[in-house]
Amino acid sequence: MQDDVEAVRRIGVTPIILDTVCRLTGMGFAAVARVTDERWIACDVLDKIDFGLRPGGELELRTTICHEIRESGTPVIISDVETDPHFVDHHTPAQYKFRSYISMPIIRADRSIFGTLCAIDPEARDLERPEIQATFRMFADLLAFHLDAADRLTASENRLAAELATGELREQFIAVLGHDLRNPLASFGAGLRMLERTDDVARASTIRERMGQSLQRMTLLIDNILDFARGRLGGGLTLKRRVVEMEPLVRQVVAEFAMMNTGHSIEVDCPSMPIAVNCDPQRIEQLLSNLIGNAITHGTPGEPIRVRCVSEDGLFSASVSNGGEAISEAARAQLFSPFKRGAASGGQDGLGLGLYIASEIAKAHGGTLSVVSTDAETMFTFSMPLTTSDG
Repeated sequence: MQDDVEAVRRIGVTPIILDTVCRLTGMGFAAVARVTDERWIACDVLDKIDFGLRPGGELELRTTICHEIRESGTPVIISDVETDPHFVDHHTPAQYKFRSYISMPIIRADRSIFGTLCAIDPEARDLERPEIQATFRMFADLLAFHLDAADRLTASENRLAAELATGELREQFIAVLGHDLRNPLASFGAGLRMLERTDDVARASTIRERMGQSLQRMTLLIDNILDFARGRLGGGLTLKRRVVEMEPLVRQVVAEFAMMNTGHSIEVDCPSMPIAVNCDPQRIEQLLSNLIGNAITHGTPGEPIRVRCVSEDGLFSASVSNGGEAISEAARAQLFSPFKRGAASGGQDGLGLGLYIASEIAKAHGGTLSVVSTDAETMFTFSMPLTTSDG
């Protein structure tokens, strides 16, 4: 409702309309009111009779005549309550001590009623003149026109901002994707050419291992791109839930990274007791892979990466930590936004979707993904309920 008050007060001609209304009719109080099925609020006011109502002030809806006008959509004009057969015994004039009254509905382009342009006075006034009703109708239409125009302008600005953001996102997407897919693809192609020229079994094995790493990088990039596209198209991430034991799942993900010879040792601390969680296991594997991959990319080379899982108070939590410099406060604020990438060690910067996708997976499971970063350690922690129902 405060937005409606501000919308009327931003209309530059509103004070002129209220002043003209009072001069034309001789009445001492005029207002533009927002009237809903529950509330009556003054948006702008001209008060020459000390009625005591200011912009933003409110009257009890059922004590006004405006709520009847809102229901009927027709104006009410009373030159003198004491001689008006319909309103002589009405409670509103008696409560607010006025004899003359006029109120015109403000009807928007979609035929909804915003409220009324109204005026009152403790004395009787000649309001039956045709020019008075015509002027009130014209002013009410003018107010409705300005309100509609303001809404159209706001909608246009929002569309423009969205289009600019989409355009910027598209440019980022194309540029980053071209860069990040080119590197592993070039590495894979170079490996093929090297395999064609070597008969050394040991060297060929090393080359194939590196090609496998490049292929895995490309696969992860494509998976993240597809998930990002699904989220942006409004479908969101799909989950196929079932109850799974988390400790074997975590160790499987860690084992896959250990096979890649990343230059980091990965330490696992998970309880031997079973931790059963109702989740999409492939999505949880993807989340953990993104977190471990992020730790490898940004952690200090040679320092271990630690993966810990625990079950407490009905929650399953998994954390991934690495050594390295603390993440700045400004960077932390954007960590889970798409295409936001930190400075990676060894030039292994990624598409900038890994943490975004991980956070979306956490949300889809009714969980959270948080980060704590100091000069000693950076730790990402995923938490979710153990028994979230299938969805």
